[in-house]
Amino acid sequence: MFRDGARKSMWQAEIKRYQSVFSTDQNFDVVIVGGGITGISTAYRLQLNGLKCIVLEANNIGFGTTGGTTAHLNDFFDTTFKEAISKFGLENARLLAEAGKEAIHIFQANVSAHDIECDFERKNAELFAIDDKQVEELENIYDGAQQVGYDMSYIESIEFPIRFKKALSIPGQAQFHPLKYVRALADEFIKAGGSIIENCLFESYDETGGEVVIHTRLGDLKTKYAVFATHTPPGISLLHFTTAPYRSYAIGFTLKDDDYPNTLGYDLYDAYHYYRTHVLNGKKIIIAGGEDHKTGHTDDAGACFARLENYCRTYFDVDEIQYAWSSQYFEPADGLPSIGILPSSEGRVFVATGFRGNGMTFGTLSSAIITDIITLGSSKFEKLFNPKRFKPTAGFTSFVKENATVLKDLIGDKISMDRISSLAEIEAGEAKVVRYEGSSYAVYAEQSGQLHILKSTCPHAKCEVRWNNAELSWDCPCHGSRFNVNGKVLTGPSTKGLERIE
Repeated sequence: MFRDGARKSMWQAEIKRYQSVFSTDQNFDVVIVGGGITGISTAYRLQLNGLKCIVLEANNIGFGTTGGTTAHLNDFFDTTFKEAISKFGLENARLLAEAGKEAIHIFQANVSAHDIECDFERKNAELFAIDDKQVEELENIYDGAQQVGYDMSYIESIEFPIRFKKALSIPGQAQFHPLKYVRALADEFIKAGGSIIENCLFESYDETGGEVVIHTRLGDLKTKYAVFATHTPPGISLLHFTTAPYRSYAIGFTLKDDDYPNTLGYDLYDAYHYYRTHVLNGKKIIIAGGEDHKTGHTDDAGACFARLENYCRTYFDVDEIQYAWSSQYFEPADGLPSIGILPSSEGRVFVATGFRGNGMTFGTLSSAIITDIITLGSSKFEKLFNPKRFKPTAGFTSFVKENATVLKDLIGDKISMDRISSLAEIEAGEAKVVRYEGSSYAVYAEQSGQLHILKSTCPHAKCEVRWNNAELSWDCPCHGSRFNVNGKVLTGPSTKGLERIE
C-alpha cells in the first residue's frame, strides 16, 4: 500500500486494491470523498442505514493519515476536560466525555460484528508528569476528569523506564492495526452494496436544486449528500482559517532487554511524546511519537526523527530502529473538531476535520454524527462539534495567531526567496524554492543530477511551498497541502498539483 510520504510506516504491508467501475450514469444517496478511517467508517454506517453510497479515493484506501497513524484509540483527548469546561461549560465537557466513550463503543461493535482481525486490544493508559510544570498540568487534568465523571486515578509507578514526578492511570483505552481495520470495514461496506473508486481525484462540487454534483478527474457524479472525509475540506473553506496543519513523527524500535510496556504512555511536554507496543509479524515493537511542529515550519524534518530517537535512547534500551515515518493532523482554534455540515453548504455537504492527535477516535465518531444528521435530522453531538460554531469567543486568540502566521508565510516566502541565474546552481541532493527569470520554482535535484522543476506556488491559496527532506515532498506552510517531487497532490486542501516544468 502506498501512503503520502517517502518513508514507510509499520502498516503498509497491508495491500488491497478495489476494482469498482466508475460510471457517471449512477445516482447516489451519499458520495464520500476520502478513503481513510473517517470515510470508510461513515460510508459503512450510512450503507447499513439503507443509503446507496460510494467512496472516492484519490490514491488508495488508507493513503493519508490513516496509513501513518500510531493508532491509539482514546476517549480522553488532547483537549483536556479542564480546558473544555473553561471554554464550553461543564455540560458540554460532559458531552465530550460521552462522545469519546461512544467512539470506542462504535469501533468495538464493528470489530465484534464482523470478527475483524486488526490486533484490537483494550489497554490502560499512563499519563505522567516529568517536571513541576507538568505536575500542575496533570493535577488540572485530574480535576477536570473528576468534574465530568471520567475515570482516572493516581498511581505510584508506570511501565515505562522514564523518570517522572506524578502519574495517572486511565483505564479502557485501546490500540489496533489501522489498515487491517479499515480494509476489513471497507470489505463489509462493499458486501452491503457500497462502491469504492480508487485513483479518483476530487476536483470541485456544485450544490444546486436539492442535489450535489461531484466533479472528479474521472467524471461527474450526482448525489443527495456529500461527505468530505479528507482530513481537511478540499478547495477553499472557512475551516482552513480555523484549523492549522501539523506534522508528527513516529519511530518503531525493538529492545535489547525485552522489557516491553503493556500500557499506552504519554508525557506532558509540548509537543508531547506518546508510546505503545505492537506485535508485527511475531516481533514486538515499541512505537514512539512526538516532535510535532506546524507543517512546513522546520528547515530539517529529518532532524525531528533524530531528536525523537535520541530522546527514546535516553530511557529505553533500544536495539534497532525498524521504522521511521511522519504524518499530518489538523489543530482546531478552539480545541474541538468540526464534524457536521460544511459552513458554506446549503445543508447537503458534510465535513469532518480538526481532530488534533485523536484522529482514530474522532474519525470513528464522525461516522455516527454524520449518519444521524442525514438519517434522523440531528445528532446529540451536533451542536458541540458544529463546523459553523466559530465566533470571536472560544479559541479566538489562537485563531488570530494562526492566521497571522499564514499571512507571514504567504508574504515572507515571496520576499525572501533565493534568486539564481542558472538552474545548475542547484546541487545534487538539494531542494530549493528559487526565483529564476522572474518566476518562482520548486527545484529538487536527485543524486544522479536529474532535476524535478515545478512552479512553487500552491494552487490552493497561492502560498509558496517548502521542502520536506524527511518525506521528499513539497509542503505548503499555510494550509497543509503537500505534493511529491513531480507535483502530484499528496494531501489537500489543494485539488490541483504543482505545475511541472519539463
